[in-house]
Amino acid sequence: MKRMIILTAIAVVLGMASAVAQQIAVVSESGETNVYRTIEAAINGAHPGSVIYLPGGSITLPDSVKVTKKITFIGIGHKTEGENVDGITSICGNIWLNEGSSGSAIIGCYITGNVIIGENDAEVNDILIKYCNLNAVQILNNHCKETIVNQNYIRSTSDFGGSNGQISHNIISSLKNMENGEISYNIFLNYYRVPSGYSYHEYCVRVSASTIHNNIFIPGNHYSSSWDCLIISGSNNTIYSNLYKKEVSLEDEPLNVNNADWNDVFIKFNSGSISPNSNFHFKDEYKQYESQVGIYAGDGFSDGAIPPAPYIVAKRIAEQTDAEGKLKVQIRVNAGPSN
Repeated sequence: MKRMIILTAIAVVLGMASAVAQQIAVVSESGETNVYRTIEAAINGAHPGSVIYLPGGSITLPDSVKVTKKITFIGIGHKTEGENVDGITSICGNIWLNEGSSGSAIIGCYITGNVIIGENDAEVNDILIKYCNLNAVQILNNHCKETIVNQNYIRSTSDFGGSNGQISHNIISSLKNMENGEISYNIFLNYYRVPSGYSYHEYCVRVSASTIHNNIFIPGNHYSSSWDCLIISGSNNTIYSNLYKKEVSLEDEPLNVNNADWNDVFIKFNSGSISPNSNFHFKDEYKQYESQVGIYAGDGFSDGAIPPAPYIVAKRIAEQTDAEGKLKVQIRVNAGPSN
């Protein structure tokens, strides 16, 4: 049923595509479809529970636009090797999820800014962020619950603001201020710095009362004058079965790759870049770790994962209308998975 709604939406969009590019389809819970030219108009026009299907191309989202209802945003993906001839869905700006937006989701988008949750101390719960490439997740208070962040590329430090949640199977820079959460099967690639007098404290993950397991920690070189540099910091955490280099000290007895160069451990380490151009599959001599730690273990990270939206493989639009004033539009679509 969901796939039928998606295809209906795309058909409506392309049927009106003779003169206007980048139509945005909004499908309500009842299946009613409306089409808008801007994301601001789509958000304003959407009923709570609607799905907004975002096309390929660049979409500007000003900070003045805030989401105050339950909405699912679905782009066509953030990887250039996708099948859609219209390219990736790129959102220029931040996505603000404010009071009333509990249950919202953001799937399959490249976001130049942050996903920002819970402005003005609002309780915004059950947010899903999946299959995206974004700068960071920023939760602004400790009232928000059960934010799920899964299979994303997260380029900068995410801040959970004292809230709980689940972060799993992400390629992520660093993380702070989660409480009572779960952090599993991720690859962490950087420290973040906290000024301390004339020096710094540096942390890869700084959380409390959280379970931290089956991750890979590959933080780069820390600042030379730092007197406190920790992979994991915080109180009352449960830590087990993580992988990192032998010289790093954690609370558990870790898996480790001794002093191996990360370029020799992964297919394409790519200087630890948080990018689809990196490849964190283990090379053959370390293959035993792939089912234990990192993004491909557990429920797994799919390199070819695509959002649940139709992919336009080819399209042909006539240059002019026929004798009856009709414009001929031909498309070929591959439907994405339904979840």
